[in-house]
Amino acid sequence: MNSNSKKYISKWGAGMLAAGILLGGTGIIHAGITEAAPAAAQVKAKSSSVVLKVNGKSTAQTGLLQEGKVWVPVTFLRDALGMPLSYDKAGKTYTIGTGTAQTRLTINDYGISVMVNNYYVGEGKQLNNRLYVSSELLSDYLGYKVDGSAAAGRLNVMKKVQNAVTIKTVSYVKDHKDAPIRLDYPQVSGLASAEAEKAINDTIKQTVLNYAKDAEDQISKRSKDDRPYEFEGGYVVTYNQDGVLSLITNQYGYTGGAHGMTYRNAFTFSLKDGKRLLLGDLFGANPNYKKQLNAKLATEIKANGGYLGGFNGLNTEKYFYLKDGKAVLFFQLYEYTAYAEGFPEFNFSFKELLPDGSSPFAALK
Repeated sequence: MNSNSKKYISKWGAGMLAAGILLGGTGIIHAGITEAAPAAAQVKAKSSSVVLKVNGKSTAQTGLLQEGKVWVPVTFLRDALGMPLSYDKAGKTYTIGTGTAQTRLTINDYGISVMVNNYYVGEGKQLNNRLYVSSELLSDYLGYKVDGSAAAGRLNVMKKVQNAVTIKTVSYVKDHKDAPIRLDYPQVSGLASAEAEKAINDTIKQTVLNYAKDAEDQISKRSKDDRPYEFEGGYVVTYNQDGVLSLITNQYGYTGGAHGMTYRNAFTFSLKDGKRLLLGDLFGANPNYKKQLNAKLATEIKANGGYLGGFNGLNTEKYFYLKDGKAVLFFQLYEYTAYAEGFPEFNFSFKELLPDGSSPFAALK
């Protein structure tokens, strides 16, 4: 089960609650936001300090180690990493960074939701009256390498060397009365091959437009007595190195009933020729990769309390995305698990799927 996915699904029906966040460190409190955060955001678990470094140089900011995870203050992103930070009083939302790394933190009745490009990636925390995000946000989605020894009380943050590609957000927007549609998706530019660039952009765009067409069809059949509909979509880049671009898109729709429905797609492309890569393109050096995947998946998915049955092996090699050193496989809502379990995700390291010394990108050079 992916608990982050579960919260992403449930958050859409939640009413947003106003809450005050003290950024700390610089004595800044936004005017008019002084009330306490909701109980869900108040965390008092045991924690210890972590020295935060940038490119090996210590900063004035400190992180916190709590339950095995390092949390860094939002002011570290602003002051040490140079990310712009702003606050929207009307939406009770903090915005950090720009472009595909732009991140929004909103206080709601579930806690502190963290979203990148309108894509839910997890929860923040309020610790000692300061706003914190997980260091994994930096390494998984914002283009930084995070290493060091949390146990020794230090963490070093460095910028990753990424592909020379420009990624911009494009939006499909239709303001239908009581049925708005806003679907954000990425488009790339700056590739050496115009054909590769077009292939990547067309693949992503067509997937989103197909969903938009289905949304329009549902709206056309909506009765004036129906509850308001809504359709939203976002994306997040998970890997942008080694001549490969990997990303996830989500499209959420609510058309009545107890809850809406979210669909997830993932795309991993070779930037050299624009080919959408399958698992076999990356792990074909191991003739038994599929057997290994299915064996581990069968064990782990059936151990999930929400397992509904029916898994007999992978029926597609498209539902995966890349992160540093690993591939993450997932299944859709209801495919094999109950809705409340979210999108089940399973991690496979490159090392466990490939012979020693092999790279999943060797065939793409």
